[in-house]
Amino acid sequence: MAFKNEDDAKAYWKENLSLMLKLLVVWFVVSYGFGILLVDVLNEIRFFGFKLGFWFAQQGSIITFIVLIFLYVRGMAKLDNKYEVHED
Repeated sequence: MAFKNEDDAKAYWKENLSLMLKLLVVWFVVSYGFGILLVDVLNEIRFFGFKLGFWFAQQGSIITFIVLIFLYVRGMAKLDNKYEVHED
């Protein structure tokens, strides 16, 4: 990667870390919060015939993780284009 100047490099990494932190917080809330901490509360709600807490613990956190991967790829592509460090 070749940045135009050091300020662009710092701004790029700051935005990169911000994106990763946001996605990790979502992943933590869904997998740990919904799947473990709030499982009893969520089990009172049904989702496609399953208890919602069980669903988050078994399926929801995995599906959320896959969606977060695609969001990260899209976000990084935008960031790379913004700072003109994308690959051709």
